Amino acid sequence: MRIPYVIGLILLCLSTYATSLYAAVQDEAVLRIGITTATARNHYALLEDWRSYLQEQLHQPVELVFRDSYKENIDLMEEQQLDFVWLSAPAYLANKQRMKLVATPMFHGRPYDRSYLIVSNIDSKTTSLLSLKDSIFAYVDTDSCTGYLHPRFALRHKHIDPDRYFKKSFFTHDHQKVVAAVAIGLADAGSLSGYAWETLSKDRPDITAQTRIVAKSGEFGFPPIVARSTLGHSAIVKLRKVLLAMSANSVGKQLLEQMSLDGFIKADPDIYQPIALMMKPQQ
Repeated sequence: MRIPYVIGLILLCLSTYATSLYAAVQDEAVLRIGITTATARNHYALLEDWRSYLQEQLHQPVELVFRDSYKENIDLMEEQQLDFVWLSAPAYLANKQRMKLVATPMFHGRPYDRSYLIVSNIDSKTTSLLSLKDSIFAYVDTDSCTGYLHPRFALRHKHIDPDRYFKKSFFTHDHQKVVAAVAIGLADAGSLSGYAWETLSKDRPDITAQTRIVAKSGEFGFPPIVARSTLGHSAIVKLRKVLLAMSANSVGKQLLEQMSLDGFIKADPDIYQPIALMMKPQQ
């Protein structure tokens, strides 16, 4: 009569051991973070240092996966080939049902970025976006707030069709390539992240010196780091904790300085609402 009881006890112990073993394996599983070309800004060596830092702090293998567009990383996340993505705000808002906010970077002490409208430094006539009719314009990516959404919203706000306003427009898929395109005359003007322009001005002032900032937008929530909705809560909390602690760690603080960031804070969805309003179809 006691045999079934003993067998049940053995099965329970095996089940508990298997669960513990599975959890341990999960802790050691490779954590994959998606990065786009626009976010990388050619700082691959710096991002490799950041990957090593995260791996050490998380006590878990970390892999950075680079793709040209936000959409590619979103697709990979949907296929569960990515756990986290450093994503543009519009891309997050368009897919927020499938994602969870993790952390937002701090730039100049605030979790915001701006859109910069730039022209060549030899262009002394352009005073605003409304001075650029029939020009050649450089965008970043269709999912970029600062490098696409904002200038088009500004034109629509003036009842101007952005698809007909410019003589020609094209995408660089990289904020810094917008600066380069304007600097060498491939584009008459362009729109990009203020953070990217300011960072480039420190690294390559010879390039930014060939451009002139015509206008700066108001503040928009900085592109966040998000997690796929199917990822376990503990993994999200674990990465968030490491990111938020970077500014208090000597190595982490040095990395942040190299990235021209002040740190990370827990992402607040409210700071992205102005962008959500711009994404609504215009009446």
